Amino acid sequence: MTITAFDLPGHGQMPAWDGCRDLHDESTDIGRSFLSGTVDLIGHSFGATVALRLAVEHPERVRTLTLIEPVLFAVAEKEDRRLFDETQQADAPYLEALNAGEREQAARLFNRRWGDGTKWKDFPEKTRRYMAERIHMVPEQTPAIFRDVPGVLNPGQLDRVDMPCLLLRGADSPQIIEVIQAGLARRIPQARLHVVKGAGHMLPITHPRQTAAAIRSLVEMVQE
Repeated sequence: MTITAFDLPGHGQMPAWDGCRDLHDESTDIGRSFLSGTVDLIGHSFGATVALRLAVEHPERVRTLTLIEPVLFAVAEKEDRRLFDETQQADAPYLEALNAGEREQAARLFNRRWGDGTKWKDFPEKTRRYMAERIHMVPEQTPAIFRDVPGVLNPGQLDRVDMPCLLLRGADSPQIIEVIQAGLARRIPQARLHVVKGAGHMLPITHPRQTAAAIRSLVEMVQE
């Protein structure tokens, strides 16, 4: 088995993101370039929304789909508008800091809500700087994840995701993730839910063995 993980725009070894294109469009195009043959597609958080879009647009190339904590908040807007509004309010402090030019404070607040539980002061200085330098990219996800500009929730689109699909989340993640996954499970024909106890949003980092075991179970199911 060959595992390929690509860097999103502005991350890892990719050049700095220039903002000339929509972030989700650019990320999807990068992912599409790796869809050779049939793949078992895995995505986490924003990456999970990219993986879902790829499965909608190219279902014939996806054997199995694993969505780990997909932050497709547009689902929650349809399922629970109150919780959707509360989530936007909860994220407001980091946006206020970012708009004030306080990048490190914005990254610290964002990490507090969506990180792996590590306190900001406990990160190496290099890691804190890396996150602060990229925190401006988070609001650029809004058109895709809050407003569903790509249209993956349009009538009939998720019917195309007819491959076995695993929706994986941490038991201690923000409540809105549970709502998103329940909404997706009702819309994706072969979706199944799996919850990792004691894990939060960053379960691939904090609970790698449990995450890998759940994915392995899905892949082995189609190999039988």
